[in-house]
Amino acid sequence: MIKKLALTVLIAAFPHVNAFAETPSDGMWSNIKNTLSSTWDADSYELYLPVNTWHNRHYYSQEKIDGYNEQPWGMGIGKYRYDEDGDWHGIYAMAFADSHSKIQPVAGYAFQKMWYPSNNIRLGAGYTLGLTLREDFNYMPLPVIAPLASVEYKQLALQSTYIFGGKGNGNILFTWIKWQVN
Repeated sequence: MIKKLALTVLIAAFPHVNAFAETPSDGMWSNIKNTLSSTWDADSYELYLPVNTWHNRHYYSQEKIDGYNEQPWGMGIGKYRYDEDGDWHGIYAMAFADSHSKIQPVAGYAFQKMWYPSNNIRLGAGYTLGLTLREDFNYMPLPVIAPLASVEYKQLALQSTYIFGGKGNGNILFTWIKWQVN
């Protein structure tokens, strides 16, 4: 059951991998490995500067919101590449002050389908998969599967993800500035 669930998540998370017709063996795993290896081997780096954590006011009381940190001071670094279709792939690590002002590290892989309205402007939509550690969960590794969007101008981007949840948890828009160093 767990293997089927993990396989389903991987297939859903990598829609650009053309392996649906194959058995879950060499073809799909080879494509995933090649995607991750190509991104890791890229010579292009980017820096991340978290700028805002917005708690959706529909899911939190004003009392809770008043007690939360929405200034996620921190920093991150990543490696990135654009594939033959012009889509962005990134492997990253970031640490920032969470909603309770505790350090929260996160690391993972991200993909964005890119659109190019002009030479200098790019729009992206995709997803991120990774792991995070939170103090309120005793720093036990927690999976991250979240949507990702960006507006980019030359080497600078505003990138965001939305962490879904329920009443009083999750439902957070997390935004950072991304600067492509080279």
